[in-house]
Amino acid sequence: MEKREANWVRFLPVTRPAFFDLDGTLVDRQHAFTTAITALCRTRAFDPAVEQWLLTALSDRATPNHFARLRATFGLNEPAEWLWQDYVDLMAAAVTCRPEVLEGLARLRAADWTIGIITNGAGDIQRAKLAATGLTELVDGVAVSGDLEIRKPDLRLFELAASRCGVSLADGGWMIGDNPAGDIGGGDQAGLRTIWLRGRPWPHGLPAAHHVVDDVTDAITILLNETE
Repeated sequence: MEKREANWVRFLPVTRPAFFDLDGTLVDRQHAFTTAITALCRTRAFDPAVEQWLLTALSDRATPNHFARLRATFGLNEPAEWLWQDYVDLMAAAVTCRPEVLEGLARLRAADWTIGIITNGAGDIQRAKLAATGLTELVDGVAVSGDLEIRKPDLRLFELAASRCGVSLADGGWMIGDNPAGDIGGGDQAGLRTIWLRGRPWPHGLPAAHHVVDDVTDAITILLNETE
């Protein structure tokens, strides 16, 4: 009896964790960002200077504090909370995830991969993107920098993602993203193998990624080949 149980355990499916960045990896943040800012400013007939301020200040990340600063800088009457919520809604409406990416993630799950997302940004806006694109239904756990007020490559964000996915970083896995320091450097510090979506300048002294690809679908293919 004990021998049969041992054999049964031996052939249980192996769950492999794969953590993905969101903006610039699974979704095109830049297109959604410019579309949302344009819509926000046009519906309120804001001066072009307001739009340019937003495009500059929010180019890397956006938080409610940015809209408080915007209101103070330009003497706007509308509450900052309203402006922020409209921006969140407009970003969710504009962001997309390509069908081939969604299909690839579904194939990973079918192949017994555990899928997590580790992303910098405010929690409400990042989760709005996930819900709008359908990614929420395809992942096992999400860690957003706003959850802990820290940002990648902080190890704690990777640990939070692993915990929410029901896995341990000690068991290894993969990190896939476009940011050399945040995604690849952070993934390396977390003991994960890494796949970099080339594009940004590579910092001097940063350890090389295990794979370099041009598109996240290429990274998914690499992971699927690992399954075979």
